[in-house]
Amino acid sequence: MCEFFVKADPILYEQRTRTIRIHSVLTSIRLENMVWDILAEMAEDEGCTTNALLVQFHDEILAHRGEVPNFASFLRVTSLRYLWRKVGAAEQPADARAVGEPSRPNARARVVPMVPPTVAPRVARS
Repeated sequence: MCEFFVKADPILYEQRTRTIRIHSVLTSIRLENMVWDILAEMAEDEGCTTNALLVQFHDEILAHRGEVPNFASFLRVTSLRYLWRKVGAAEQPADARAVGEPSRPNARARVVPMVPPTVAPRVARS
């Protein structure tokens, strides 16, 4: 099992810092390249830029919780949940997907390997 993870391209877990503007305040966020790539995919699915998606997340957390305690960790977990949701949706029959949100895969029942994308990571963008 470890061989699959150990052989991952180091560029995927290399960290990169980006500066984003949240309501005229500049802030720096340091995340792994793979997380940035997943966030870019999420933004594309939503029809917006990665920065716009991050501002939306920030605003929604602030409205829901009243504070944003650890935004970088939130983004990592959000990326994992996005992938988890995609795996759950892919496992359900098409008619079940139309009914509602996919159910959470049961990690104890079956391990679903996280297969890296067949395309090169989008690390050239900043």
